[in-house]
Amino acid sequence: MRVLVVGGGGREHAICWSLKKSPKVTKLYCAPGNGGIAEIAQCVNINATDIEKMVSFAKENADFVVVAPDDPLALGMVDALEAAGIKSFGPSKAAARLESSKAYAKSIMKKYSIPTAAYQVFTQVEDARAYILEHGAPIVVKADGLALGKGVVVAMDVEGAINAVDWIMLDKKFGDSGNRVIIEECMTGPEVTILAFTDGKTIVPMLSSQDYKRVFTGGLGPNTGGMGAFCPTPLFTPELAKTCMDEIFLPTIKAMENEGAPFSGVIYFGLMLTPRGVRVIEYNARFGDPETQPILSMLKTDLFDIFEAVAERRLDKINIEWHDGYSCCVVIASGGYPGNYDTGYEIRGLSDVPDDITVFHAGTKLEDNKLLSNGGRVLGITANAPSLEKASARAYDGVNCVSFEKAYYRTDIGK
Repeated sequence: MRVLVVGGGGREHAICWSLKKSPKVTKLYCAPGNGGIAEIAQCVNINATDIEKMVSFAKENADFVVVAPDDPLALGMVDALEAAGIKSFGPSKAAARLESSKAYAKSIMKKYSIPTAAYQVFTQVEDARAYILEHGAPIVVKADGLALGKGVVVAMDVEGAINAVDWIMLDKKFGDSGNRVIIEECMTGPEVTILAFTDGKTIVPMLSSQDYKRVFTGGLGPNTGGMGAFCPTPLFTPELAKTCMDEIFLPTIKAMENEGAPFSGVIYFGLMLTPRGVRVIEYNARFGDPETQPILSMLKTDLFDIFEAVAERRLDKINIEWHDGYSCCVVIASGGYPGNYDTGYEIRGLSDVPDDITVFHAGTKLEDNKLLSNGGRVLGITANAPSLEKASARAYDGVNCVSFEKAYYRTDIGK
């Protein structure tokens, strides 16, 4: 089976790395890919959001397409592929609205009594400011649309909240994604991420995970796309898993079916364990990054078998198994990320990384036979071990082998 993976980050490298193990995958393409993906798949120079070119390439070269990033899903790439008769993995444009519009996701949760934070949606700056002045802080301000995981501000005072509204709506930090903002109550408690495979009727959660959004060690600084993650988390007990299945996971899948937008692919549940019970922070319509790296490192079942079962609406017929133990991923980023940062620095030491540690490339490129940094998040160093403590320590063993100018990483992932 010839398989094309759309995207070019750490998540896509992990997906390609997993698919490469499948005896059913005879040819693997990735568009646009990156320097690390190029070692295991044929990279194709097509932008991940170029639907026309991607469909044209797939028609000639692929039997199955995995659409991994949020942008092409929100633009309807899966719809276009299926209209062209190409089997694909990922939600439709209508279903991907769970991620592409936070206001839509909130309306679904409200309509179907799925527990989440109280909120209001605003299209006018003056109304948003007035709401903040009335309700006070701490309070959360979110851009409605896609913002690379950076469109959320937890404001601890009124001035910070108003500045966040201005930053999103007036300064257009995230472009049209900030035409609307959602302002919601500030929930407290530990966060847990659950990724789940679903074919629109059956839903199968993967291993639970925790990621680290803030850029600096100790949970300080601005939000990022994620500075590291580990799985599974001891916070997600069997009792909590049952509660989430009954009150969140199944109701969400049923809600999307009722809305005429059945969700097929991977759905991401960002959860907070509040004093009043578990609440949904957000949905994503795809594998999370960097949670995918440790999660797929623990997958025992053939990933392509799962993708095919989802695409053929027979997920209930497959048994998904996981390795025992823990996995930890530490992201090495460019200094300055998630703000302004420089790229193009040579990455050294990858050949020194021990064989039991996996290096997933997030933002790299090959140029003149040299591997260079080419993004905010550059590498995801991932290790498995019988305990979380050992998995974290081993991941940092790998981190210590690698260097490039202005590299930065948190020192507390998995700790």
